[in-house]
Amino acid sequence: MLASLLPPVTVSGYSVPVVAVVAYGTAVGVCIDLDHFLIARAKTGGWDAVRFCLANPGAAVADQSRIFEPGDVGVLSRLTSHVVIAGVVVPALALVSVPLAILTGAVLYAHLLADLLWDIYLLPEHAEAADSIDDLARMLG
Repeated sequence: MLASLLPPVTVSGYSVPVVAVVAYGTAVGVCIDLDHFLIARAKTGGWDAVRFCLANPGAAVADQSRIFEPGDVGVLSRLTSHVVIAGVVVPALALVSVPLAILTGAVLYAHLLADLLWDIYLLPEHAEAADSIDDLARMLG
């Protein structure tokens, strides 16, 4: 729907077909979550989550809760990373194609808002599962 509201997306003077624009938007909405692996690597010092996904590719689609241990990514780290990525990628894309930057910004905004609403919904569950305030802070951080 957003693709139909935007002017035709052009990159370097070439018009991008609508199907490619939709595929691009879908890819952006999914690939933004690859930052979770970098965050987990930074927090744990290992690539266990990547190894797990390579050994169990179905988990990446069917049961993502099996990929990371609580606190490996953290709510605030993940949301912050998403905001930083959007804040760098969207202006950079605007230099190449304003409609593509708008589409990317809209997709990333929707993704970030969905993540935030989901995290708010899960907050009572996280609080109940935590053994202490420090444990909750680790899960959320």
